[in-house]
This record gives sequence, C-alpha cells and structure tokens, in this order.
Amino acid sequence: MANIQDLLDNHQLPKSILQEIGKIAEKNSKEVYVVGGVVRDLFLGRELKEIDLMVIGDGIEFAKTIAKSMGVKKIVPFPKFSTAHIPTKPIPIEVAAARQETYNEDSRKPNEITYTDLHGDLIRRDFTINAMAMSITPNDFGDLHDPYNGIKDLKEKHIVTPLDPDQTFSEDPLRMMRAAYFASGLDLKINDECLSSMKRQSNRISIVSKERITTEFCKILSTKKPSIGLTILQETGLMEFVFPEIHVMYGMDQKGEWHHKDIFFHTMQVVDNSAQLSEKMELRFAALVHDIAKPNTRRIDKKKGYTFHGHDAVGERMLNKVSKRMKLSNNLRDYLKKLTLLHLRPIALAKKEITDSAVRRVMVAAGDDLDDLLALCRADITTKNPKKVKKYMGNFERVEEKMKDVTERDNLKFFQSPVRGDEIMEVCGITEGRIVGQIKVAIEEAILDEIIDNNYESAYKYFISIKDKYLKNSEKNK
Repeated sequence: MANIQDLLDNHQLPKSILQEIGKIAEKNSKEVYVVGGVVRDLFLGRELKEIDLMVIGDGIEFAKTIAKSMGVKKIVPFPKFSTAHIPTKPIPIEVAAARQETYNEDSRKPNEITYTDLHGDLIRRDFTINAMAMSITPNDFGDLHDPYNGIKDLKEKHIVTPLDPDQTFSEDPLRMMRAAYFASGLDLKINDECLSSMKRQSNRISIVSKERITTEFCKILSTKKPSIGLTILQETGLMEFVFPEIHVMYGMDQKGEWHHKDIFFHTMQVVDNSAQLSEKMELRFAALVHDIAKPNTRRIDKKKGYTFHGHDAVGERMLNKVSKRMKLSNNLRDYLKKLTLLHLRPIALAKKEITDSAVRRVMVAAGDDLDDLLALCRADITTKNPKKVKKYMGNFERVEEKMKDVTERDNLKFFQSPVRGDEIMEVCGITEGRIVGQIKVAIEEAILDEIIDNNYESAYKYFISIKDKYLKNSEKNK
C-alpha cells in the first residue's frame, strides 16, 4: 500500500489541520495521534468525514487548547470518557484520552476507565483495521503505528479482532453488528474465528440499547450492497434478536411469478436492487420490510401453491410494533407503512388494462412518495427469466408513463375533497363524526372517477346532490 504521507497529500485540508494540531501538541508537550477509522480510510482512499485524535493524558483539556488556538468558542465534553467534540467546519474533530475500559457482563457501558499509553488504547479497539495510529507532532509527523497488523488485514480484506474475539464481542456486543457493517461497506471478509464467536455470542446483542442497534442496522442498509451485512446477521444468529420478522423469512419457500423461491433471499435481492436505484436508506428499509407479513399470511392452495393474501395490509399493521421496538422516527414509520401497503398496487396495474382512474388512485395514495413506490416495484422483480421480465417491464413502463404528467402529479399530490369538513357539518347540521368522512370520500371518489371536475364548484354541487342519501343512512343506523 502507498506511503501514508503520500496518501495525506490527497487530503490537503485534513493534512493542514493535523499539522496545525501537531504544532499545538509540541508546544504543550503532548503526545498526540490520529487514530482508527481515519488511518483506515486514508489507506482505502475514502473521504475523511471526521478527525479522530488520541492524546496521552487529559482529552478534554487538550480539546480546549485546540479549540482556543483555532478560534472555536465551545466544545462538547464527555467527562466520564475524557473525550470532547470540537465542532469545526467543514470537518469536525474528536479528541479522546488514551484509555482502557472494563465492563459488567450485563452492560456494554464501561464500569471502569483507566488511562493508558498508545498500545494500551489500540488493543481495546474493535478490529485490527481500526487499531492503527499516525503520529502528528512535527518531528515524527506521518509515522504509522500498526502493532496488530491492521495494514496486512486491510490488504488481505480480513476483519480480525486485536484480542480474542470472544472478549472483544463480549465487552461490546454492538461490535458484532459493526463487523457486518464493515464487511458490507468495505467489501471485507470476517475471519472464521470472529464468525464463530459471533454465533456463540449473538444473544448478547440484547444488552445493547434499541437505539444503538437501529443506528448500526441503518448503516448496513446504507452500504453499496446491504445484503452482505444482512446475510451475516442472519447466518450468525444476530438477526433473530435484531429483526425477528426478517429472521423467520429464512428458508421459507414461496412460489411467485416474479420472485425467488426463498422469501429471505428474494428480500435480500430486492434490497440490493433498491440500492442500485437509489442511495436513499429509507427506500432500502422499505425494500427490506415490503414482504414482512408473508410468513404470517402464507397458505397452501391446491391449485396455486403458496399464497400470501393480504400480506400488504397485514405488513402495514405489523410495522407499528416493529417501529416502536426499533425506536424508528414517526416519519420513517409512516413511510415504511405506506410503501408496504401500496407495493402491490402498481404491479397489479401492470398486469391488466390500465385505466386513468386506477392510475390516479395510486398517485393519490402514494403522494410525495410516488417515485419511491415505483422504484420499489422495479426492485421487486427478482426473477431470472428474461421473458417474464420483458413482459412485465413493458406493462410497468406504460404505468410509469401515465404517472409522468407533471400537471396531473401537482393536482393530485395533496389531493383531498375541495369541500372541507367544516362546511359539510354546517350545511348538514351535524357534528364531527363518521358521516363527514364518508361524504368527503364520496366526493374524492367522484373526482378520481372523472364523474366531476377537481374544483370547488363541481364538488359542492355534487355534495348537495348526495348529502341526503348519507344523512338518511345515518338515521337508519341509529
């Protein structure tokens, strides 16, 4: 691999910052190194998004010294770990004291922290590829410290722990998910000892907070080929604890016109397909969960084989529980529910005569997420039969063409009845309740079916013509 000095020349801004900090360290008689992912990414030729520094001594005090010298008014200290964040732009700086940690068996939070030297700090890190350091003081700037052969493992594309993997993963079980992330994101292979340890200790992931698990899971989904990391989670037993609804798909047969035989591997292919179509993590998450209810709805029909009737609607409801457990944001929850509920609709349109009314209904239901829904439908075609793909895509492209009309999209994006609920209640002399919603839906259906125009005047006339029917039905049901 290239010399680290030459690699730094490709990152002039970080290099100048490191040289400046090195001079500050020398002036204050501090031993300081750039560590971990920064050194790894230099050798991989990846963009540096953060500078991680390790100082022998008090990390917070040195962070204050750096900030003062660079004109940064405030730092974010973490006293328990002698660590601080310096919010410099365009690249932030993290400063940490060289330390070692001990853990209780039931927690990944260290119960004791002791200060140490360079090698003592590096050996506690997760993988050898992250257990490297580079000196930044002027007299030895660029000197590489690689006591655990991280460069060798990086060159050979291996993920290896500096210590016995049982100890490394037991201390912080989230490292097992990080192994899957690095395998997926950096095209590396987890060595056999680490894989065996992950299988033995997969249940220990349960001591990690749901928020941290979800963060690491979403990082795996954000990689170029997410299926690599997701399959590692499955094969090591981690998926059973991280995402049990995906775990149960493994080995479950399906027979579909457009799909792989196995639900799990079909889902992995859909996730990878979506990753090729978009960098949006949310779309990849939707691809992962679009068939989440298939194991729950699988039935055997004597003529058709396996069926999964209603798996779209059942899946949409299941995501309430999943989102709560995984601590997903409300926005992500609603997005996943919408795409899961609708993912069969464009496919159904592509299989039959396309009507303008049916197309408009899908557009209204999808709203701002229409493009993502169509991308998900494209990703959902995993058959290896080229004739089937050609037949389906020809129809599907006609569906997309009908949805490309920008004017129609704008009209339908925020589609709702031009006659609002307050006016319906006032004219009908009723209070808020089910009948108001029924009348609004009737007006919207009439617009979508082109019975009336999409404007207030037409909608109001239609409302007046139908209101008595709904009022009478309401009286009958009392």
